[in-house]
Amino acid sequence: MADSTIRQFFVNARAALRDRYRRTLPFGEYVGDRWEKARFLGFGEGSSIYDSALVFDDVVVGHNVFVGPNAILDGSGGTLTIGDHCDISAGVQIYTHDTVDRTVGGGPLAKGDVTIGNHCYIGPNAIVTLGVTIGDHVVIGANSFVNRDIPSHTKGHGTPFRATGRV
Repeated sequence: MADSTIRQFFVNARAALRDRYRRTLPFGEYVGDRWEKARFLGFGEGSSIYDSALVFDDVVVGHNVFVGPNAILDGSGGTLTIGDHCDISAGVQIYTHDTVDRTVGGGPLAKGDVTIGNHCYIGPNAIVTLGVTIGDHVVIGANSFVNRDIPSHTKGHGTPFRATGRV
């Protein structure tokens, strides 16, 4: 009985969302509340994070931040700080550690804080590595690999990220 009730809920919720917004989402998005999850994680007022997004360890998020589906916010190697009014698009991965030296040479886990300023847009599937500071009003294009600091009012894209203009 419970299985059919859950299934019917999903079928109805999916149809309502499709009819209203012309989209469908994974099951967890129908039963979760993106704004409640953000409050539970201690994010700033007005922030939201999709149920499918992962958050590890020391992550501090400001006000009115959108974290899209399948994002990874990994503060397990240091503090990951995201300012106010930022959009972290679908599939973005932000890391404060890496295991390369440990894996290939037996060295220590590499660690470094990541700071993202206010009013930043990080495009889908971009990767931000440990130790990076991103200034305010920065636009990072889709599929970019950010492995060095980006000054405020910069836009760009690429692997590795290259500035292409000013915001």
